[in-house]
Amino acid sequence: MKIERITSLGQVTPEGQWYDQAQNEWVVLLKGRARLMFDDGREQNLEAGDHAWLPSGCKHRVSWTDPGQPTLWLAVHWPVAK
Repeated sequence: MKIERITSLGQVTPEGQWYDQAQNEWVVLLKGRARLMFDDGREQNLEAGDHAWLPSGCKHRVSWTDPGQPTLWLAVHWPVAK
């Protein structure tokens, strides 16, 4: 299991690049605002206290973070059960 704290200030995933992780991820936004985009076209807006479940193989990218304030994420990654 890996737990990480991520701080963003207007950063996004580069256009055309997708996260496609081998492990599961659960992420919660502790502060700020952000938007996740999925390869099927769905988008999920996040504000402080919101969370997202990103199972292994879920192609996603960060399409927006608030440039006017820090966005603080807490991400928990763990391997897929075999």
